[in-house]
Amino acid sequence: MFKLTSLNLNGIRSAASKGLEAWLAKTTPDCICLQEVKCQAGDVLGRFDHLAGLKGHFHFAEKKGYSGVAIYTRHEPSDVVAGFGSSEFDAEGRYLELRFDTPARKLSIISSYFPSGSAGEHRQQAKFRFLDEVEPHLASLRGTRDFVLCGDVNIAHKEQDLKNWRGNRKNSGFLPEERAWMTKLFDQGGLVDVYRHLQPDTTEAAYTWWSNRGQAWAKNVGWRLDYHVATPPLAQTARAESIYKLERFSDHAPITVDYGFAL
Repeated sequence: MFKLTSLNLNGIRSAASKGLEAWLAKTTPDCICLQEVKCQAGDVLGRFDHLAGLKGHFHFAEKKGYSGVAIYTRHEPSDVVAGFGSSEFDAEGRYLELRFDTPARKLSIISSYFPSGSAGEHRQQAKFRFLDEVEPHLASLRGTRDFVLCGDVNIAHKEQDLKNWRGNRKNSGFLPEERAWMTKLFDQGGLVDVYRHLQPDTTEAAYTWWSNRGQAWAKNVGWRLDYHVATPPLAQTARAESIYKLERFSDHAPITVDYGFAL
Protein backbone atom coordinates (compact mmCIF):
# COMPACT_ATOMS: atom_id res chain seq x y z
CA MET A 1 0.00 0.00 0.00
CA PHE A 2 1.21 3.50 -0.86
CA LYS A 3 -0.42 6.49 0.86
CA LEU A 4 -0.04 9.72 -1.10
CA THR A 5 -1.26 13.14 0.07
CA SER A 6 -1.44 16.50 -1.71
CA LEU A 7 -1.90 19.91 -0.08
CA ASN A 8 -1.54 23.54 -1.08
CA LEU A 9 0.01 25.06 2.04
CA ASN A 10 -0.35 28.77 1.29
CA GLY A 11 3.03 29.05 3.02
CA ILE A 12 4.93 26.29 4.81
CA ARG A 13 5.68 28.42 7.85
CA SER A 14 2.00 29.32 8.22
CA ALA A 15 0.87 25.69 7.83
CA ALA A 16 3.51 24.47 10.28
CA SER A 17 2.22 26.92 12.89
CA LYS A 18 -1.25 25.37 12.48
CA GLY A 19 -0.21 21.81 13.30
CA LEU A 20 0.80 20.34 9.94
CA GLU A 21 3.69 18.27 11.28
CA ALA A 22 1.66 16.73 14.09
CA TRP A 23 -1.03 15.74 11.59
CA LEU A 24 1.57 14.14 9.32
CA ALA A 25 2.96 12.19 12.26
CA LYS A 26 -0.54 10.79 12.89
CA THR A 27 -1.49 10.02 9.30
CA THR A 28 1.93 8.68 8.18
CA PRO A 29 1.77 9.11 4.39
CA ASP A 30 4.52 7.61 2.25
CA CYS A 31 4.76 10.93 0.40
CA ILE A 32 3.10 14.32 0.66
CA CYS A 33 3.15 16.68 -2.32
CA LEU A 34 3.02 20.33 -1.30
CA GLN A 35 2.31 23.47 -3.29
CA GLU A 36 2.83 27.15 -2.49
CA VAL A 37 5.55 26.51 0.06
CA LYS A 38 6.47 30.21 -0.30
CA CYS A 39 10.01 29.83 0.98
CA GLN A 40 13.64 29.67 -0.15
CA ALA A 41 16.47 27.26 0.55
CA GLY A 42 17.66 29.35 3.50
CA ASP A 43 14.25 29.11 5.15
CA VAL A 44 14.26 25.32 4.88
CA LEU A 45 17.74 24.60 6.22
CA GLY A 46 17.58 23.28 9.75
CA ARG A 47 13.83 23.79 10.01
CA PHE A 48 11.92 22.16 7.17
CA ASP A 49 14.49 19.67 5.82
CA HIS A 50 12.30 16.97 7.35
CA LEU A 51 8.71 16.84 8.57
CA ALA A 52 7.48 13.97 10.75
CA GLY A 53 10.33 11.76 9.58
CA LEU A 54 9.81 12.52 5.89
CA LYS A 55 12.68 13.99 3.87
CA GLY A 56 11.89 17.12 1.89
CA HIS A 57 12.79 17.87 -1.73
CA PHE A 58 12.03 21.29 -3.19
CA HIS A 59 11.63 23.41 -6.31
CA PHE A 60 11.76 27.01 -5.16
CA ALA A 61 10.53 30.04 -7.06
CA GLU A 62 13.14 32.67 -7.82
CA LYS A 63 10.80 35.30 -6.38
CA LYS A 64 10.79 35.31 -2.59
CA GLY A 65 7.55 34.44 -0.83
CA TYR A 66 6.00 33.09 -4.01
CA SER A 67 4.83 29.72 -5.30
CA GLY A 68 7.27 26.82 -4.86
CA VAL A 69 6.56 23.10 -4.56
CA ALA A 70 7.91 20.26 -2.44
CA ILE A 71 7.62 16.54 -1.90
CA TYR A 72 8.31 14.94 1.47
CA THR A 73 8.99 11.21 1.28
CA ARG A 74 10.00 8.27 3.44
CA HIS A 75 11.45 6.53 0.35
CA GLU A 76 14.74 7.57 -1.26
CA PRO A 77 14.21 8.59 -4.91
CA SER A 78 16.48 7.41 -7.67
CA ASP A 79 16.36 10.89 -9.22
CA VAL A 80 14.95 14.35 -8.51
CA VAL A 81 13.77 16.56 -11.39
CA ALA A 82 13.03 20.21 -10.62
CA GLY A 83 11.13 21.92 -13.43
CA PHE A 84 9.77 20.54 -16.69
CA GLY A 85 11.95 22.46 -19.13
CA SER A 86 9.90 25.66 -19.35
CA SER A 87 11.89 28.85 -19.80
CA GLU A 88 8.99 30.84 -18.33
CA PHE A 89 7.51 28.69 -15.58
CA ASP A 90 10.47 26.82 -14.12
CA ALA A 91 11.54 30.13 -12.57
CA GLU A 92 8.23 30.15 -10.68
CA GLY A 93 8.85 26.82 -8.93
CA ARG A 94 5.84 24.91 -10.23
CA TYR A 95 7.02 21.35 -10.91
CA LEU A 96 8.95 18.78 -8.90
CA GLU A 97 9.27 15.12 -9.88
CA LEU A 98 10.70 12.34 -7.75
CA ARG A 99 11.59 9.20 -9.67
CA PHE A 100 11.57 5.76 -8.08
CA ASP A 101 13.02 3.56 -10.79
CA THR A 102 13.87 -0.12 -10.59
CA PRO A 103 14.86 -2.58 -13.34
CA ALA A 104 11.22 -3.68 -13.44
CA ARG A 105 9.44 -0.32 -13.32
CA LYS A 106 9.79 3.41 -13.91
CA LEU A 107 7.57 5.44 -11.58
CA SER A 108 7.33 9.13 -10.71
CA ILE A 109 5.54 11.17 -8.06
CA ILE A 110 5.02 14.78 -9.15
CA SER A 111 4.01 17.87 -7.21
CA SER A 112 2.77 20.71 -9.41
CA TYR A 113 1.21 24.10 -8.82
CA PHE A 114 -0.66 25.38 -11.86
CA PRO A 115 -0.92 29.17 -12.22
CA SER A 116 -4.01 31.02 -11.12
CA GLY A 117 -5.57 33.47 -13.52
CA SER A 118 -7.63 35.31 -10.94
CA ALA A 119 -5.21 38.24 -10.60
CA GLY A 120 -6.08 39.55 -14.06
CA GLU A 121 -5.95 38.92 -17.77
CA HIS A 122 -2.14 38.89 -17.86
CA ARG A 123 -2.07 35.99 -15.41
CA GLN A 124 -4.89 34.20 -17.21
CA GLN A 125 -2.85 34.32 -20.40
CA ALA A 126 0.14 32.98 -18.45
CA LYS A 127 -2.08 30.17 -17.20
CA PHE A 128 -3.05 29.27 -20.77
CA ARG A 129 0.63 29.26 -21.75
CA PHE A 130 1.40 26.93 -18.85
CA LEU A 131 -1.35 24.54 -19.92
CA ASP A 132 -0.02 24.58 -23.48
CA GLU A 133 3.47 23.70 -22.25
CA VAL A 134 2.70 21.13 -19.58
CA GLU A 135 0.31 19.04 -21.69
CA PRO A 136 2.93 17.75 -24.19
CA HIS A 137 5.37 17.25 -21.32
CA LEU A 138 2.92 14.97 -19.53
CA ALA A 139 2.15 13.15 -22.79
CA SER A 140 5.85 12.53 -23.35
CA LEU A 141 6.30 11.39 -19.76
CA ARG A 142 3.40 8.97 -20.05
CA GLY A 143 5.18 7.35 -22.98
CA THR A 144 8.14 6.39 -20.82
CA ARG A 145 6.91 5.89 -17.23
CA ASP A 146 3.97 5.66 -14.86
CA PHE A 147 3.29 8.64 -12.64
CA VAL A 148 0.91 10.33 -10.25
CA LEU A 149 0.79 14.10 -10.52
CA CYS A 150 -0.56 15.70 -7.37
CA GLY A 151 -1.31 19.34 -7.18
CA ASP A 152 -3.38 22.46 -7.15
CA VAL A 153 -4.49 22.59 -10.78
CA ASN A 154 -6.58 25.75 -10.22
CA ILE A 155 -9.36 24.36 -12.42
CA ALA A 156 -12.71 22.91 -11.40
CA HIS A 157 -13.39 20.44 -14.18
CA LYS A 158 -17.14 19.93 -14.07
CA GLU A 159 -20.26 21.52 -12.61
CA GLN A 160 -20.19 19.07 -9.71
CA ASP A 161 -16.72 20.39 -8.77
CA LEU A 162 -17.82 23.75 -7.37
CA LYS A 163 -20.80 25.11 -5.50
CA ASN A 164 -21.69 28.17 -7.56
CA TRP A 165 -20.93 26.87 -11.04
CA ARG A 166 -23.55 29.02 -12.76
CA GLY A 167 -22.05 32.23 -11.43
CA ASN A 168 -18.46 31.24 -12.23
CA ARG A 169 -18.71 30.32 -15.90
CA LYS A 170 -16.82 33.48 -16.89
CA ASN A 171 -14.32 33.33 -14.03
CA SER A 172 -10.81 31.92 -13.99
CA GLY A 173 -10.82 28.35 -12.75
CA PHE A 174 -14.07 27.45 -14.50
CA LEU A 175 -13.62 28.94 -17.96
CA PRO A 176 -14.75 26.77 -20.89
CA GLU A 177 -11.20 26.69 -22.27
CA GLU A 178 -9.77 25.47 -18.96
CA ARG A 179 -12.41 22.80 -18.54
CA ALA A 180 -11.89 21.65 -22.14
CA TRP A 181 -8.17 21.32 -21.40
CA MET A 182 -8.96 19.03 -18.47
CA THR A 183 -11.35 16.95 -20.56
CA LYS A 184 -8.69 16.54 -23.25
CA LEU A 185 -6.11 15.54 -20.64
CA PHE A 186 -8.34 12.71 -19.44
CA ASP A 187 -10.16 11.66 -22.60
CA GLN A 188 -7.41 12.02 -25.21
CA GLY A 189 -4.32 12.18 -22.99
CA GLY A 190 -5.21 8.89 -21.37
CA LEU A 191 -4.71 10.10 -17.81
CA VAL A 192 -7.08 9.46 -14.91
CA ASP A 193 -8.70 11.82 -12.41
CA VAL A 194 -8.20 9.45 -9.48
CA TYR A 195 -10.69 11.08 -7.12
CA ARG A 196 -13.44 10.86 -9.74
CA HIS A 197 -12.39 7.30 -10.52
CA LEU A 198 -13.23 6.49 -6.89
CA GLN A 199 -16.04 9.00 -6.32
CA PRO A 200 -17.75 9.71 -9.66
CA ASP A 201 -20.86 11.38 -8.24
CA THR A 202 -19.73 13.25 -5.13
CA THR A 203 -20.42 17.00 -5.04
CA GLU A 204 -20.07 19.08 -1.84
CA ALA A 205 -17.83 16.52 -0.11
CA ALA A 206 -15.33 16.78 -2.98
CA TYR A 207 -14.33 20.41 -2.43
CA THR A 208 -10.71 21.13 -1.49
CA TRP A 209 -10.58 24.95 -1.53
CA TRP A 210 -12.69 27.72 -0.03
CA SER A 211 -12.36 31.46 -0.51
CA ASN A 212 -11.42 33.48 2.55
CA ARG A 213 -14.16 35.93 1.63
CA GLY A 214 -17.57 35.87 3.23
CA GLN A 215 -18.47 32.60 4.91
CA ALA A 216 -17.34 30.26 2.16
CA TRP A 217 -15.85 27.71 4.57
CA ALA A 218 -18.77 27.81 7.01
CA LYS A 219 -21.28 27.39 4.18
CA ASN A 220 -19.10 24.93 2.22
CA VAL A 221 -19.09 27.18 -0.85
CA GLY A 222 -16.06 25.42 -2.25
CA TRP A 223 -14.19 24.27 -5.32
CA ARG A 224 -12.39 21.04 -6.17
CA LEU A 225 -9.02 22.38 -7.31
CA ASP A 226 -6.64 19.74 -5.95
CA TYR A 227 -6.11 16.54 -7.92
CA HIS A 228 -4.35 13.24 -8.21
CA VAL A 229 -3.79 12.71 -11.95
CA ALA A 230 -2.36 9.28 -12.74
CA THR A 231 -1.46 6.96 -15.56
CA PRO A 232 -4.01 4.13 -15.82
CA PRO A 233 -1.90 1.32 -14.28
CA LEU A 234 -1.42 3.34 -11.09
CA ALA A 235 -4.95 4.76 -11.06
CA GLN A 236 -6.39 1.27 -11.22
CA THR A 237 -4.66 0.43 -7.93
CA ALA A 238 -6.36 3.32 -6.06
CA ARG A 239 -8.27 1.88 -3.11
CA ALA A 240 -9.61 4.80 -1.08
CA GLU A 241 -9.60 8.59 -0.90
CA SER A 242 -10.09 11.12 1.87
CA ILE A 243 -10.27 14.90 2.12
CA TYR A 244 -9.32 16.03 5.61
CA LYS A 245 -11.36 18.93 7.00
CA LEU A 246 -11.21 18.55 10.79
CA GLU A 247 -8.24 20.93 10.98
CA ARG A 248 -7.32 23.78 8.66
CA PHE A 249 -3.68 24.20 7.68
CA SER A 250 -4.45 26.60 4.80
CA ASP A 251 -7.36 27.63 2.57
CA HIS A 252 -7.01 24.19 0.91
CA ALA A 253 -7.72 20.76 2.43
CA PRO A 254 -5.32 17.83 2.07
CA ILE A 255 -6.47 15.07 -0.26
CA THR A 256 -5.08 11.57 0.30
CA VAL A 257 -5.35 8.48 -1.87
CA ASP A 258 -4.32 4.97 -0.84
CA TYR A 259 -2.83 3.08 -3.78
CA GLY A 260 -2.21 -0.63 -4.08
CA PHE A 261 1.38 -0.35 -5.26
CA ALA A 262 4.54 -0.19 -3.18
CA LEU A 263 7.96 1.37 -3.70
